[in-house]
Amino acid sequence: MDSPPPKRACLHTLGCRLNQAETTLLEEKLVAAGYRIVPFSEPADLAIVNTCTVTGEADAKSRKLIRQFIRKNPGAYVAVTGCYAQTGHAALAEIEGLDLIVGNEEKLNVLDYVAEGKNATPVIVRDKMTRGDFEIGFCEGGAAIARRANLKVQDGCDFMCSFCLIPFARGRARSRALGNLLDEARSLVERGAREIVLTGVNIGAYDFEGKSVVDIVDGLNALDHRVRVRISSIEPTTIPEALFERMADRGHGLAPYLHIPLQSGSNTILRAMKRRYTREEYLDFVNRAADRVPGVGIGADVLVGFPGETERDFQDTLRIISEGPLFYAHVFKYSERDGTASCRLPGKVDPKVANVRSARLRRCSARRTRRFQESLLGRTEPVLFEQKEGGLWTGYTGNYVRVAVRSKDSLRNVTRDVRLDSIVGDVVVGEIQASAGLETKGHHCAGA
Repeated sequence: MDSPPPKRACLHTLGCRLNQAETTLLEEKLVAAGYRIVPFSEPADLAIVNTCTVTGEADAKSRKLIRQFIRKNPGAYVAVTGCYAQTGHAALAEIEGLDLIVGNEEKLNVLDYVAEGKNATPVIVRDKMTRGDFEIGFCEGGAAIARRANLKVQDGCDFMCSFCLIPFARGRARSRALGNLLDEARSLVERGAREIVLTGVNIGAYDFEGKSVVDIVDGLNALDHRVRVRISSIEPTTIPEALFERMADRGHGLAPYLHIPLQSGSNTILRAMKRRYTREEYLDFVNRAADRVPGVGIGADVLVGFPGETERDFQDTLRIISEGPLFYAHVFKYSERDGTASCRLPGKVDPKVANVRSARLRRCSARRTRRFQESLLGRTEPVLFEQKEGGLWTGYTGNYVRVAVRSKDSLRNVTRDVRLDSIVGDVVVGEIQASAGLETKGHHCAGA
């Protein structure tokens, strides 16, 4: 007698790299439980939506996506997890056809709560987040990896910026056991990962039994000579300058790249945001990084339209982006979140004004990116390639410049030295150098 076909499961992630890392862990658990993973656009027996709540737009996007899936798959068991499941469970519970809402504490155990049949009303699992350090159960082995792999090393945040809902959604800062995260990283490398991206809410706050983020990058560096290590977003007041030494060392796996949230270039707005640095301190730090790490790529998050932001405040922000060592800025419009301190602040900024300011910052960011790309032309840099697009293989340098080359051979998940020749659109086009032989970590960078 033939056995029944495996149940189909699909997943969809909204939001940050931390969410992406957790979704990957869930996918591996589904496979281990016997599910066949299918695209989110296809019919499935089980769907898991991993949500984001960083803005009101993210909340709305989550609700819309869930409703669309349920309309197309009315018989599927639908589970929602993540940050919006933690903070917006009441709104989510009103969605007809939704079966399960699981907050962040039990997110990685969501399969334990999946029932055989659909529920008349959603089951809500929304425990208070624990405050202790943690380990994560992960599946050994598994499918080959031919892409950058996200590694969760930390969760939660104690900083309580006045505009941010994430401490309510993720809880207090806590760290993952160093041995546990290195074990998962070793598994990722054995399956083919050639770049590991550290993810968390406040990575620089990592502190497990006296070990810091420096110990993480050194531990990952020792795993395999071909593996590049990249830190995702990290708060400016938490970055050990010992990381500069690793980034400047061509033999070390740490990529010369920093994404350091700025949020505003105005001291008045920074105080209202309850950020832990001044404009001058931020500039001093990023300038030191640029001086000590040749070719370092530095990016930032910028929040536009915060209550009380004047044109002068905005100009202070614009000057940091245009005159500082940053080569790009991710620009976000302020989104009022119920329960945050900024909701009570006066001086709401007209949305039309915020739109104009956002556009100006994005244009400035594009100019800075172009200037940084131009500074690299003529150099030869290692590039880790990811995919083929329009006949060209594309990938990234250590300092996060996107590069495209022509090649008859597959370059997926392969590092090659590339001479950077020209800029086409937003991509640097280059030519693979014949001297490239064995793969290297691929992140030494020339001075910019």
